[in-house]
Amino acid sequence: MKHKASNKVGILSDHHDLPENTTEEQLILLINKLNQDSTVHGILVQLPLPDHIDEKAIIGAIDSMKDVDGFSPVNVYRLFYGGEELSSATPQGIVTILDSIGLEDLSGKHVVIINRSTIVGKPLIMLLLNRNATVTVCHSRTADLSSFTRQADVLVSAIGRRQDESDPFFITSEMVKEGAVVIDVATPLGDVDFENVKNKAMCVTPVPGGVGPMTITMLLKNVLAAYRASVEGAAE
Repeated sequence: MKHKASNKVGILSDHHDLPENTTEEQLILLINKLNQDSTVHGILVQLPLPDHIDEKAIIGAIDSMKDVDGFSPVNVYRLFYGGEELSSATPQGIVTILDSIGLEDLSGKHVVIINRSTIVGKPLIMLLLNRNATVTVCHSRTADLSSFTRQADVLVSAIGRRQDESDPFFITSEMVKEGAVVIDVATPLGDVDFENVKNKAMCVTPVPGGVGPMTITMLLKNVLAAYRASVEGAAE
């Protein structure tokens, strides 16, 4: 999907489909080759990786100026100190959705995130703090989850463990504050009981068609930002 979206908007995308038994060393060699290629402006490694490959080592091998996923240690450091360039695409997509409904400034708003991953939860915390939100993070070890979700002016759920349409929703209307904004990040099946929650919330994002397309859009935005930085750097 990302490959097709890139080509659709005029960004040339090369897809390297590697066998599952590719070694960590082989993958790093490919990344190093792409790092050194001046015609390549963005590098994305599809996660998760096979168990025999160290994910941190692979992410760390990507040139931070080409790290369009925003996962490299340098880009995480930048985000921690307020720099949002090349930050993680899904959290960027979430705050862009909030911006679109007039929540650019979250002063006085309580945001509850159900996720603490390095891909969604942790970078999202920093983006929300940059917008003056009061942030609570919940996870699999949180006791009495609903006591937190019912306090949320903005609820972001990224549990993603439903395997079948018949599986119960993780977020029901009873768990949502009247007039809240509910962002469902789970894929391919949503965490949120959309049909019932939509009658209680101010707005709720659907799955599919909500955060997913925004993630791809922000990824393409990161590619453009990386390209511009490369061109500006070459001109100096």
